[in-house]
Amino acid sequence: MRAFASPRPILNRAGWVAVVSAITFRLCDWNLSTGRLLAAAVAVGAAAAIVDLFLFRSIARRARAMRRQVENLLRPAADELAPSPVTDEVSALAASLETATPQVRRVVESLQHERSRLEAILGTMIEGVVAVDPLLRITFLNRAFAELMAAATPVPSGTPLVHVVRDHAFLDMFAQVFATGQPLRERLALTSGGSFEVQVAPLSGDPNRGALAMLHDITELERLDRVRKDFVANVSHELRTPLAAVCGYAETLLEGGLEDPANNRRFLEIILGKARQLNNIVSDLLALSSLEGGKSPIPQPVSLRESIESALRTVEPVARTRGVRLACASFEDLTVLAHELRLEQVFVNLLDNAVKFNRPQGEVRVVVTRDPVRAVVRVEDTGLGIPSRELPRIFERFYRVDKARSRATGGTGLGLAIVKHAIEQMGGSVAVESTLGHGSVFTVCLPPVENNISANKC
Repeated sequence: MRAFASPRPILNRAGWVAVVSAITFRLCDWNLSTGRLLAAAVAVGAAAAIVDLFLFRSIARRARAMRRQVENLLRPAADELAPSPVTDEVSALAASLETATPQVRRVVESLQHERSRLEAILGTMIEGVVAVDPLLRITFLNRAFAELMAAATPVPSGTPLVHVVRDHAFLDMFAQVFATGQPLRERLALTSGGSFEVQVAPLSGDPNRGALAMLHDITELERLDRVRKDFVANVSHELRTPLAAVCGYAETLLEGGLEDPANNRRFLEIILGKARQLNNIVSDLLALSSLEGGKSPIPQPVSLRESIESALRTVEPVARTRGVRLACASFEDLTVLAHELRLEQVFVNLLDNAVKFNRPQGEVRVVVTRDPVRAVVRVEDTGLGIPSRELPRIFERFYRVDKARSRATGGTGLGLAIVKHAIEQMGGSVAVESTLGHGSVFTVCLPPVENNISANKC
């Protein structure tokens, strides 16, 4: 009987399979007895089992090699495996994996690089950034967000957002984004403090992948906006009062007051006084605007004695009229780094306030000392003092402790604001201490450049 052709070789064991097939067909040709045929069948089965074992080990060895190859795709520093010869389908698959490995590895490395760069950018942003999954579990947050929420860092990935943020309005924004799939933007005042422009958007346009929120702190912008509105309102009020008086008395004169010799001169004096008040307001506004937004002049060495003496001479007529005594303790003349005209204006404003808000027969005293790093000028008065609750706002523009008395004395409400900005522009500082009913002390500190020893009295 003619033997059949051997099967198609697979897995590099063609010889073994051919041998087993030939033995099987030859046994059939011999026409053996049943017992011998059974023994032969057992022998053939054992041979087939041995062949299967060899085949299994070969396949397992190649499968392990391919598994290592796949695992090495995620290891940038992994050693390349030596290419294996292509002898069958499994070898061809292994060769294809070996060919694709460098390309896949480059893609993985590029993705890892982009991820690291993105995390570095988000981590250094001043805006708070947080990303969550659809179950509101944190997948990423930067340091700014953790600081805004006073959360201990690092926050583990998978932490529920509610453990970090307690604001229901903020959590509701995520719920709306997941429900609609559309970005949402709102302005929120968070319980952690401050106002924020909050924008929440789904990741890659798919809310099922999660959402990302960005918080921009607008607390300072809102404060500046309130300051601007208050400033406009205060300026309008300060200008409207004298303007109304000027218009009213001018109309009175035009309607017949000019022919009234008993009142026409008094009306003109009132108009002149109000016009001067308007001029003072405009002058102080220009000075304050120059201090806040203009280019600061370069500080020059200025004699502290000359500046204080000039300010005392300027204020002396007003002090004499009000019965207030000016005094200056002897001190060593100091040369400070300052702007001469602005420094004199600072002392004039402080002395003028001390005189105008003093008691009859009161006293204003100037004391100059020097500590290891600063020249210190104290302007002390025996006036009514300032309530402690008013002290934090005393240097604000148009702020007055006693509004009626301040306007009656011709004050604009800008003097102390000018003092503060001028001193800070010269690298110094100004502070106030006061006890209600016992007067006030304004302290100016400036950087000195030398100390001239000449103890003369002001």
